[in-house]
Amino acid sequence: MRQRQSVAVSSAAETDRTQNPIPSKSDPQQKKAQNFDFLGSSKKVFALCFAFRIANALLVQTYFNPDEHWQALEVAHRITFGYGHLTWEWEKGIRSYLHPLLFALLYKLLAVLGLDTPWFMVRAPRLFQSFFSAFGDLYLYKLSVILFGHCVAKWALFSQLTNWFMFYCLTRTLSNSLETVLTLVSLYYWPCLRPSSSKLPMESRKWGLIVAALACAIRPTSAIIWLYVGLLELFVTRDKLRFIFLEVAPMGLLVLGLTFLLDRLMYGSWVLVPLNFLKFNFLSAGGDYYGTHKWHWYFTQGFTVMIFSFLPFSVAGIMQSKHWKLSGLIAWVLGLYSVLGHKEFRFVLPVLPIALIFSGHSLAALRTTISANGRGKESSNIHRTCPAKMQVAIFFLLATNIPMALYMSLVHQRGTEDVTYYLSKEVLDGKVTNILFLMPCHATPYYATVHHNLPMRFLDCSPREEKGIPDESDHFMIDPVGFASEFAKNWSLPSHIVLFDSEEKLLKDFLISHSFKEIKRFFHAHFKVDRDLQASVVVYGFTGE
Repeated sequence: MRQRQSVAVSSAAETDRTQNPIPSKSDPQQKKAQNFDFLGSSKKVFALCFAFRIANALLVQTYFNPDEHWQALEVAHRITFGYGHLTWEWEKGIRSYLHPLLFALLYKLLAVLGLDTPWFMVRAPRLFQSFFSAFGDLYLYKLSVILFGHCVAKWALFSQLTNWFMFYCLTRTLSNSLETVLTLVSLYYWPCLRPSSSKLPMESRKWGLIVAALACAIRPTSAIIWLYVGLLELFVTRDKLRFIFLEVAPMGLLVLGLTFLLDRLMYGSWVLVPLNFLKFNFLSAGGDYYGTHKWHWYFTQGFTVMIFSFLPFSVAGIMQSKHWKLSGLIAWVLGLYSVLGHKEFRFVLPVLPIALIFSGHSLAALRTTISANGRGKESSNIHRTCPAKMQVAIFFLLATNIPMALYMSLVHQRGTEDVTYYLSKEVLDGKVTNILFLMPCHATPYYATVHHNLPMRFLDCSPREEKGIPDESDHFMIDPVGFASEFAKNWSLPSHIVLFDSEEKLLKDFLISHSFKEIKRFFHAHFKVDRDLQASVVVYGFTGE
């Protein structure tokens, strides 16, 4: 495997001499650089990335998207411990159990070892995800080596590790995070993206197909990526019929068939998840129930916020490298997702690392001198000094991304995570027996964090068959006092009520009249996101008076 990689890299370097201002692997200065290269092997790269992602996972302490908890950990907790809430998606069969089962195995291990304590229940899933994330980082590095050589690969990895959104999102337990990892792994094995596909063994493409099929099993929308790559491979491959009927069809049917059987076992009936997913999200536009954006949102806000200050470097790298196949994948994904009404940052996460590879290309170019004929040549003292323009670029990227990453991971919207962690510890002391979350639906983690089978209630926001009818969560946000007063007529009296301070101001008299008093307050956010400012999360306890 090492020899095949070396051949491919050499071929890539030969191509880059004429197209890219980056020193090739065969250049004397580049060979000399390898002696100083602490990223000399895949094991070292993985060890570095794994250590970084562990620290990353421990630093992520904020709430980003409900699916991190409600579509992964909550389901896994129910599988392992027998209790946990299944949202409406599982009733409609539009989610596969493949992703939650990974965390169910983790929970089972924690239970066997007696480590299912509040700290481990909160931290272990993201630490587990950091292992997969490190593989994604490794394959980004390996893909960059194949495409552009070691010099670019190092700066591509730098871009990956320092981009604020990758730091903020990749170690979270979202299915999109694992999809991103699988995308990077699979892209490495596709011949059509390599400089010299003729030197690549046929087995490589089969591995790419298997991993791509896994990505589609976890996230059916991943098919958008693999449709592009598959058509590209079909265009360049010599034996098209073999590719379709002896590789794509068998590999796809094998992986999806096994996933189909797994879902049959878990659902208790035959459920074709990809078909249900397609019906709800594409044919009926069910995702629009949770909000829509303008068609240009990914280009003007979504993806530009994610890539942030790396944007000019990525654009420069695309223009310098002229690798239109790979850059075309970014445009393809952003373009197709723009057609859908419901848009989220995480949907296009898999192509963010690709853009960061191009950022690495332009950063590597800053260490070269461009001659009149367009060839790149590194200065002789490159190992002693760093060019001023590169120092400025590095300082600019670190100064813009590190504060953003730390603020979003440690500060912004941390209250809902802190409150459930607090309640999980109070449950152990017997102080909590029944919890009511009077806040927008899915605003906090649930049983997977509290980890105790006690009565809990949150406000429902399942899509209605008839459009325009407010759900329970909507009713509460429209008229908190009226909803709470009506709700209290038939409630099972909670020992604790959790709510945002924005609704607490309106419900204070209601809470006092029902013998509740403030017990704990947690900081949540400095600025509003979708609704009014939710500055803090407040816990009220029943006094019994």
